[in-house]
Amino acid sequence: MGRKCGLTLGKFAPLHKGHQFVIETALAEMDEVLVMIYDCPEVTAIPLTVRARWLRKLYPQIEVIEAWDGPTEVGDSFKIKKKHEEYILKKLESKKVTHFYCSEFYGEHVSLALGAVNRLVDGDRQTFPISGTKVRKEPYAFRDYLHPDVYRDLITNIVFLGAPSTGKTTIASRLAKEYKTLWMPEYGREYWEKHQINRRLSLSQLVEIAQGHLEREENLLLQANQYLFTDTNALTTYQFSLYYHKTVAPDLVELAHQAVSRYDLVFLCDVDIPYDDTWDRSGEINRSIFQKQIKNDLIIRKTPFFILSGDLNTRIDFVSKILNRYQKYHNLLDLFS
Repeated sequence: MGRKCGLTLGKFAPLHKGHQFVIETALAEMDEVLVMIYDCPEVTAIPLTVRARWLRKLYPQIEVIEAWDGPTEVGDSFKIKKKHEEYILKKLESKKVTHFYCSEFYGEHVSLALGAVNRLVDGDRQTFPISGTKVRKEPYAFRDYLHPDVYRDLITNIVFLGAPSTGKTTIASRLAKEYKTLWMPEYGREYWEKHQINRRLSLSQLVEIAQGHLEREENLLLQANQYLFTDTNALTTYQFSLYYHKTVAPDLVELAHQAVSRYDLVFLCDVDIPYDDTWDRSGEINRSIFQKQIKNDLIIRKTPFFILSGDLNTRIDFVSKILNRYQKYHNLLDLFS
């Protein structure tokens, strides 16, 4: 018998266990597996690149074919079916597909056009009673049907930056309570209290802070409900390193660089609230200087940010208004249109 090549296709918007079952069935039965993934901006804002990355990461042995210009019409009419068939054949070029895998009605006509076996997998959704439509409507209710890598990419990660005593912890914890989700405390504070000597940490210890914070943050992203509210990030640790050592370790430079594009929304907490002069802080004058340095760093890195001013309720109202308009994977400037 000749080499068996299986094809499956879809939007994978998002990828769920039903999709994975089809792919894994094909991998178990075929010598080669192709997965064609469609752009479909009319269905989901999750970029094709992100969805294709899920497939490649989870199944490095498959060949992912990105269908950026694929037909968007759906239906059972002769015209629509023919359009899809012609596109698939053109996209495959000279590849010979022997089996077509899916759990949808179109398996019959696509496999016929390919001259392939129609391999229907879980067509009645008994094994995994889930669909992309259900997940798109309530992704957090159906999180058990999503791989952690997929679920993590559906969470909106919001970071609060600012000098010490600017209200970052207070607003992050309060918003987490309001939105029934989690918040990421500042790991650096916990680390500092355990390891500081004469109120100082070494360059390598500051790297450990940024790494430890990132590790905890990643774990919380997998547990959060729609939003994760994060108190500070590696950009703050970077500034502390400059402030106390006049230099930054290469690993911390890289972590700070990664932080620039890591967060969906960045809020800079203002210094217009009373300074809480605790023993672990260096004074209100230093707070003002440090705040300027953080703001300057964000501007230089071309990181968009919102300034949070006023009392706690005013700040919470402002963030809530932003969240009511914000949509993940949309252009941030759409908030102002």
